[in-house]
Amino acid sequence: MNPAEPYLALHHLRAADLRAEADAHRLAATAKRPTPDLRTRVGWTLVEVGLRLASVPPKQQLA
Repeated sequence: MNPAEPYLALHHLRAADLRAEADAHRLAATAKRPTPDLRTRVGWTLVEVGLRLASVPPKQQLA
């Protein structure tokens, strides 16, 4: 038995693990997440509604 064989087997296992982690990272980086966009739109809508509620409407003149 070659003394380097156990190290070579461990090397192959570790390389396969690293490849799998890299693939998972690549997939996670390219996945589109709609939540931040939705959160931003809802947030600005709430700000707009709050500003409309807080502002005093101008008084209408009687003719």
